[in-house]
Amino acid sequence: MSGILNISAGPHARDKWTTAYIMRVVVIALLPATVVGCIVNGWYAVLMTAVSIVTAVLTEFVFDKICKRGDTWKDFSAVVTGLLLALSLPATVPLYIPFVGSLFAILVVKCFFGGLGKNFINPALAGRCFLLISFVSTVTTFKVDGISTATPLVDLAAGKTVNVTQMFLGTAGGVLGSSIIALMAGGLILWAMDIIHGEICFSVIVGFLLIIGFFGGQGFDPRFMMAHLSGGGVIMGAFFMATDYTTSPVSRLGQLIYGCLIGVLGGVFRVFGSATDSFSYAIIIGNLFTPLIDTFIVPKPYAYRKKMVALQKGEKKKKLKDQIPIPVVVLAVVTLIAGIALSGVFTMTKDAIDAQQLAKNAASYKEVVPEAETFEENEAGKAAIEELAGAVYGTSYGRARIKSAITGKTAAGDIAGYIISVTSGDGYEGDITISLGLAPDGTVNGIAFTEINETPGKGSLCTEPAFKDQFNGRKAEAFKLLKGGGSTAEDEIDSVSGASVSSGAIVNAVNAGLDFFRNVIQGGGN
Repeated sequence: MSGILNISAGPHARDKWTTAYIMRVVVIALLPATVVGCIVNGWYAVLMTAVSIVTAVLTEFVFDKICKRGDTWKDFSAVVTGLLLALSLPATVPLYIPFVGSLFAILVVKCFFGGLGKNFINPALAGRCFLLISFVSTVTTFKVDGISTATPLVDLAAGKTVNVTQMFLGTAGGVLGSSIIALMAGGLILWAMDIIHGEICFSVIVGFLLIIGFFGGQGFDPRFMMAHLSGGGVIMGAFFMATDYTTSPVSRLGQLIYGCLIGVLGGVFRVFGSATDSFSYAIIIGNLFTPLIDTFIVPKPYAYRKKMVALQKGEKKKKLKDQIPIPVVVLAVVTLIAGIALSGVFTMTKDAIDAQQLAKNAASYKEVVPEAETFEENEAGKAAIEELAGAVYGTSYGRARIKSAITGKTAAGDIAGYIISVTSGDGYEGDITISLGLAPDGTVNGIAFTEINETPGKGSLCTEPAFKDQFNGRKAEAFKLLKGGGSTAEDEIDSVSGASVSSGAIVNAVNAGLDFFRNVIQGGGN
């Protein structure tokens, strides 16, 4: 029986390339970016990459054994997923981050949907987006020589000049796989071997650049456009993620439309969105549109004449309503109605929400400068904040940003104190925003919280008097956080036990506010 032949209708297309062969070639194409990332970031990056890959492979191996499937882990697709996930993360994240991300990508996105070829979105991208949602502060914190720093894209969004050469080489900071020249080398090899299709990768890049050129604010300035193209995972996404066979359309025309959709969405998210690294979401949205694209753009079989076949069968041309399933129409209508309703509710409640926020801010102002009867924007502070344009303040305060500077005055018109509103992006669960109250001589009256998302019972303890009242009545150039407790000096603050990250973020915010007060408010008048 071993000599049984498979008989099928022609024409016949045969290829010696197997899934395992293609995946091994993709791994080889990713090696240049991996090597550059590990050289730039050190041995910890090697360990992080190993954890991501091993977790991905072991997860699929265990799933195969439990479900008594074939050894699908041997096809190298899990290796590709683990490697792509590692390359899309900062090289300084804790090791549990790539472990959890790879576990989610393989088990939930790939295995639970039937394995390779049946997942509806790219597993590596899904793992990254899961981490962005679940561990936003950890995954978006980038460090150089142990110091938190903004990525080039954050600086670019703030209107600062960035070093495009460093971005191109992969030495400017960011994710592990940030070397554009290495990614391009690997991607172009895959394209030259026809493993990936140019209709996807190049249409992604063109669509993205068109949006940046038209709406980015600096026209089609080559340096500006190259800076955007070199950051935020555009090149990695275009060549290694959007081109995934399973989640991309079959036809060449469909691939062109799919690529343009991703590029345009990526550009829109970059220009109008609040997150500079949102290109992953553009690709996932493109993945979700793939079935719809394949439904309406079907490759024509060899020697197939649609009109002739239809005439022979006596078929009439189908109307559009017959081609689109009724559930799709119903879902679209429900989504449209829900969107309009939510927009209407937001419009109607926006003024009330703004008023509540203003009241909350005013309450925090009164808490930290109780002698003040009126509050007005400090002109020197306002000018400095506008010049910062949302950028991280200084280089020694993590991701602290100055939001506002307020002067509090007594009923007689005398200055009672100042309030500096500071947001730290280094909180354990998200942003922490404080109102720092200062006496005219720089003594800290106290701090009040207008935004905190920390873990109940741990980070949230920073809002208790035992921690926040330590700043009251103290005057210092900068405060120091003691993780072990036992502070004795005027400038020492005891950390909340088990919440050193949250405590550190607040101390950094206070220090940023103090520095801003000394250099801008005291140096710039009232």
